[in-house]
Amino acid sequence: MNKKKTQVSVLFMLFSILFCVCLIAANVLETKQIAFGPVSLTGGLIVFPVSYIINDVVCEVWGYQKARLLIWTGFAMNFFFVALGAICDVIPAAPYWTNDAGFHAIFGLAPRIAAASFVAFIIGSFANAYVMSVMKIRDGGKHFSARAILSTIAGESCDSLIFFPLALGGVVPTSYMPLLMLWHVILQSVYEMMVLTITLRGIQVINKNEGEYVYD
Repeated sequence: MNKKKTQVSVLFMLFSILFCVCLIAANVLETKQIAFGPVSLTGGLIVFPVSYIINDVVCEVWGYQKARLLIWTGFAMNFFFVALGAICDVIPAAPYWTNDAGFHAIFGLAPRIAAASFVAFIIGSFANAYVMSVMKIRDGGKHFSARAILSTIAGESCDSLIFFPLALGGVVPTSYMPLLMLWHVILQSVYEMMVLTITLRGIQVINKNEGEYVYD
């Protein structure tokens, strides 16, 4: 057995931890609807794009197989967190506890959001990683910027089209839903473009430190 394939580096482990934290935080933050002027969004927009950037970095440096490991790990940790929140939500509150309604507003909706995000996350993340990998092989490792942007658009589009109707149907007015999905795809893609230079520099540093650049 190839020992290199069965081990992960400290850097990969740190990226995996950050990836899981972003997914868990996004599930909680999605319960709040926010507005920037006339544009309505969900709080998850603050952190969720970071998970796609991490996905791009992992796929670029360690390859598609490690990206799949990252995605399934995030899926498992997300499920574990939501299950704990749901269990705590159904346990009767202490007599002096006065915030039961607020807790339920977040964690009562969280299982529905989590179920929707599980489906959307799997499809969106794999779409992102797949597009990234196929373009990397096709272009011989060149044109990272194009790969990062196009893979993010592909992943975010799949994610938004699945997530919002399942998670927030009946919560968000139907007339707002198409614009909500569109703005999320646009803004998260812009987010990716804004940090592209930092992402590219980070990949160069990681490649030098890790001593590997996987095509798969």
